[in-house]
Amino acid sequence: MTGFTGSAGVAVVTSEQALLWTDGRYHIQAADELGHEWTLMKQGVPNVPTIMEWVKKEMKPGSFIGYDPSLISEELYQMWNDFLDGCGISLCAVLDNLVDQVWDDRPPPPNNPVFSQPIEYSGQSWQDKVERIREKLKEEGCSALVCTALDENAWLYNLRGSDIEYNPVFFSYSMVTMDDARLYLLNESALTSDATSQLCIGEVGGVILRPYKEISSDIIQLLSSTEGKIWINSPSSQGLCSLVPKDRRVNKLSPVPLMKGIKNENEIKGMKQAHIKCAVALCEYYNWLENQIKFGKEITELAASDKLETFRKEQDFYVSPSFPTISASGAHAALCHYRPTVKTDKLITDKEIYLCDTGCQFRDGTTDVTRTMHFGNPTDKQKECFTRVLKGNIALCTAVFPEKTPGPALDAFARLPLWKAGLNYRHGTGHGVGAFLNVHEGPHGIGGSRNYSEPLYGGMFVSDEPGYYEDGEFGIRIENIVLIKPVETKYQFGGSPYLTMEPVTLVPIQLKMIAPELLTEDEVSWLNDYHTQVRDTLSPVLIDQGRTEAHQWLINATQLLG
Repeated sequence: MTGFTGSAGVAVVTSEQALLWTDGRYHIQAADELGHEWTLMKQGVPNVPTIMEWVKKEMKPGSFIGYDPSLISEELYQMWNDFLDGCGISLCAVLDNLVDQVWDDRPPPPNNPVFSQPIEYSGQSWQDKVERIREKLKEEGCSALVCTALDENAWLYNLRGSDIEYNPVFFSYSMVTMDDARLYLLNESALTSDATSQLCIGEVGGVILRPYKEISSDIIQLLSSTEGKIWINSPSSQGLCSLVPKDRRVNKLSPVPLMKGIKNENEIKGMKQAHIKCAVALCEYYNWLENQIKFGKEITELAASDKLETFRKEQDFYVSPSFPTISASGAHAALCHYRPTVKTDKLITDKEIYLCDTGCQFRDGTTDVTRTMHFGNPTDKQKECFTRVLKGNIALCTAVFPEKTPGPALDAFARLPLWKAGLNYRHGTGHGVGAFLNVHEGPHGIGGSRNYSEPLYGGMFVSDEPGYYEDGEFGIRIENIVLIKPVETKYQFGGSPYLTMEPVTLVPIQLKMIAPELLTEDEVSWLNDYHTQVRDTLSPVLIDQGRTEAHQWLINATQLLG
């Protein structure tokens, strides 16, 4: 509809106007991509109304606001409905989506293979996971749990797919009752033989396969055949949630995200291995890129991104990128989620900052790392901004906090060094990360928004990624994936375990971008310890793989800061 390629936005179309709301990550990008007929509404900017504030002001009483109940969550529907209550404006479900009616070149649904994730990576059988869920059903007095999130279904049954680009998931629903476990697929033939065998299809106690579109009728049938409640939470579609009367529905966070978010030993081991392989590829990449620019070769953002992909493909068990690589030079680095295209592609030079945010999907784990570099001489301001971002990264990584601390309580650790200089950034500080699953895994994370309100536990992986962006000039972000783990403290108030963070990303942080005088002794010590760990971990791998030049680059990039 819009031409906007960002990952978050809501469009409102009336007979006279067309508007798009999106958050601060995409304000500059949306302004560039939207056609002249669209009005950009910058969420979070003073005096910009929310969607429903605008609707309430612009629409007359008696107006109907159409929405597709299969594409709007119950949570969002209720929020909108409550806001409009009493003003004479009604939400109206449109089952035959108006966009679908005019979308002539819509691609067909995918039919990609759905394959098993072996126990050596998953660490737990699907049968054990189902039993854990049934214990939760008993506690809530429920007859069934309905899962609609694709990564939850993939995790539950130890399956992976490729229906969504960059994310190893597949279109599905799942339902767990006290008597059976069901999986709803677009096409049962997509299951590989190993997946069919793993699920014990056709055996007593095996998973029951159902057609994708039968989920609604099965929910209705379950309501009529049992007296218990059905657990389906409000991030699910309004269309499915509306099938279950409120007195028969448990509307709280599904137990699956927490189970999935706390990684077991096998998953932790796999994630660490994946990050080593990702780091090896990046050492090759940055060594190559520095040399190309040093010797005056013309390398564009797209060419660099393509070259990085060739290095990653050389690593064992590589599957795909975990998101489109952000290869951003100069002013493009100020766009938090910039993606180079043929139209926007520009040279990477020694005159501007270069930001690369990239990630991989391996069979044993998922990675996401950002490094910001300058191949010439950074300005004093760029060095100061970079160092303050680094200080925030270190502060968050070294924080010690009680188990079950919510993400917003930690957000200020990363922002304070920037705040002290009157700087800030408009995105969250950290997101959860799946184990060969979605690179953005919720609901846990670190940021000021209520979206990050879930408590943090040991075994979770999150990103630590403060940044700073100067519109039209440059952008800086330093992102490590960290493992939340227990830490010994002198005391344990209330008997609660205390936690800290361990970086699993092992990529050098460019020393020439640092203003050392802004770092404390503890921060210098942390950086030196980190670079020692990076060097000691990656050196034997690079040597074993015969990557001599990349190994020398690593040695140079991890020199200790005096």
